[in-house]
Amino acid sequence: MYSDDALKMIINALRKRGYKATPQRIAICKAAIQDLSHPTAQEIYKKVKRDYPTISLATVYQTLKVLREINLVQELPFFQRKIRFDAHTKPHINLVCLKCGAIEDLQDPTLYAIIDKASGLTGFKVIGQRIDVYGICKRCSKQ
Repeated sequence: MYSDDALKMIINALRKRGYKATPQRIAICKAAIQDLSHPTAQEIYKKVKRDYPTISLATVYQTLKVLREINLVQELPFFQRKIRFDAHTKPHINLVCLKCGAIEDLQDPTLYAIIDKASGLTGFKVIGQRIDVYGICKRCSKQ
């Protein structure tokens, strides 16, 4: 779930950037990091708004920006789709369903080998990656 160390790191990151570590911001962080569905900012907002009805969408966006800066979420912009947020920041493949928009993570150790090879062969310093594979998910293909 959520460790005390992770929570302290998030609180310190918020404060370092001039934000108060309010219960609302902590709830946004938890919602963004624990949701494996790659939620949009609006989905995170709706979820947090249930417990904090006065929260603003701007606070959600500001908090997601901080989480991006400290590498706790990746921003996943998609052509003609809303921006999604992914708490899985290690190298992986995003399997994106073109029918329902679901995104599933696929962890494959060969990605690390490919990144290491690209770096070693070219001297290119890798600071991030993103691999998206588009298709139809199992649920949609059964329909």
